[in-house]
Amino acid sequence: MPWLPLLSYFFGGVFLANAIPHVVSGMMGRPFQSPFAKPPGQGLSSSTVNVLWGFFNIVVGYVLVCRVGDFGLRNTGDVLACAAGALLIALFSARHFGRLHGGNQPEHP
Repeated sequence: MPWLPLLSYFFGGVFLANAIPHVVSGMMGRPFQSPFAKPPGQGLSSSTVNVLWGFFNIVVGYVLVCRVGDFGLRNTGDVLACAAGALLIALFSARHFGRLHGGNQPEHP
């Protein structure tokens, strides 16, 4: 199995998963961190900027998953590569944004 399409699917999963918080926050009218904020990734960007950034992530994710190679939903390797990218960006985001929003605090009974 060629590795280049799998790498593309991995990064496609990263971009598709990254689109979710930006589009959702933007659609709810809430500011959220983006690469365009000051400081990048920590400051807040407007809801409009987040919708646009999220949409850009969807387009890039689509190109990487659907236009490179022959992605198959029934192909376990393809799906695992995409899911691994999505999971890793989700875990990174949870740690990064949890630090900013208090989400990394231990749970107390």
